[in-house]
Amino acid sequence: MNSTTGATELDADDLLPAAQTLLEGGFRLALMAGHDDGPGGGLRVVYLFLQPGNPRRVQWQVRCDRSAPTIPSLAGISFPAGRFEREIQDLFGIRPADHPRPSRLVRHFHWPRGWHPMRRDAGPPPAFGEVDGPFPFRTVEGPGVHEIPVGPVHAGMIGPGHFRFSVVGETVLNLKARLWFTYRGVEKLFEGTTPAAAVELAERISGDTSVGHALALCRAVEDAVDASIDPAAQRIRAILLELERLYNHIGDIGALANDVGHGILNVHALRIRERLLRVNDRVTGHRLLRGAVVPGGARIRTLPDPTELAAIAADCAEVVDLALGHSVLRDRFAGTAVLTHRQAADLGTLGYVARASGVQVDARYDHPVPGLVHPPVEPGPTDGDVLSRFLVRAREIAASVRMVGETVGAVDTTTPREAGPGATGPAAGVGIAEGWRGTSVHRVELDGRGRLTRARVVDPSFFNWPALPLAMADTIVPDFPLANKSFNLSYPGNDL
Repeated sequence: MNSTTGATELDADDLLPAAQTLLEGGFRLALMAGHDDGPGGGLRVVYLFLQPGNPRRVQWQVRCDRSAPTIPSLAGISFPAGRFEREIQDLFGIRPADHPRPSRLVRHFHWPRGWHPMRRDAGPPPAFGEVDGPFPFRTVEGPGVHEIPVGPVHAGMIGPGHFRFSVVGETVLNLKARLWFTYRGVEKLFEGTTPAAAVELAERISGDTSVGHALALCRAVEDAVDASIDPAAQRIRAILLELERLYNHIGDIGALANDVGHGILNVHALRIRERLLRVNDRVTGHRLLRGAVVPGGARIRTLPDPTELAAIAADCAEVVDLALGHSVLRDRFAGTAVLTHRQAADLGTLGYVARASGVQVDARYDHPVPGLVHPPVEPGPTDGDVLSRFLVRAREIAASVRMVGETVGAVDTTTPREAGPGATGPAAGVGIAEGWRGTSVHRVELDGRGRLTRARVVDPSFFNWPALPLAMADTIVPDFPLANKSFNLSYPGNDL
């Protein structure tokens, strides 16, 4: 293993069979990261594989010839790998050899040709020149087939995404989503930052996942420097993750009810969400829980009141019961936008999207923090439809409140000791956190001064976005807002 990068050097010819063995053994490809180490170091690609219940993290790196950088494609054995490879090709210019569909993923047609923004020598964006042509959407032809383009600009506050529906009547035959309209160069912004400054940036990757991304980043830095975290800080961090899950889940429950015309339930859900945001503010001084997770520890003003949260959970349960008691709502939810277990597993989906299709993946249990025990969440429906995704959220609200109640009782201080600087010298680390949407994974590399030279961010939405078009097959166009909300995928979490 390379002591600086934390990854084992692997020859390109050995990559495919080695990856096949891991995937068949129950590992999943959690991350791929392109690296440009400059003229003296060249280009390389890092691979991270994780397995539930296994503390071992398999990290490989494959080096590339800078003059014609290529890597063997893993797209034939892993769907997520194919998308990681296309992203790396766009941002670093590293070509995945024998990729079955090596089309652009991040790059839009107006990007200057030959410009790869994550390369060390990329410089500022050159002037727009000759375009690469329109994005190659799949064309569906036949009697009565029509195309309906939607976006990329949408009403409201959601991010930009272009959706192209091929339909017969109201039934969707094919849906293609085009994202990355707001590629922000977030990973480039991490370069040269201190861990403290990096956490502030991580909190803003996707605004509704401030704790999830801040915690993954902090854990990555702490892993790199081998920091020892106070048990009280570990428990406080776990509480903050659940508080973030609570206000987001009840917001989604109300929005789903609103999408089928049950506006009064949405008003009540928003009322509950506001109560939870005020709890967040009392606990941390910020309604979105920012500033509470810091490298080496956690900083809060007070612990949440379990009795108050129990009352809020009962309020949530009443909203859910009223929703499920409405025959029109159940009829619209049940059997709509089904994502099968096989589809969810093949795509590598995460979070409530995966769990609602029967794929039990949850980093809180699959990759537990030593000394931190979460009570099990009661399994929910696994039909993979809108109703299942609704009910999984409802069950997780009740479970989160129980988790917070049990964890608060084990916290002996609200001012835990923060870990010191730890090891020095170049190092690398991985951080994993089960945010409310699913598992966020960060991987960092530090220089001898403790500053970040590279940060790789994987939001669960990167894995889950391809599932939405699959679930929309044979669903009617008017149910797209409902299906879309049931997934509630992050645009900024994807468009880094």
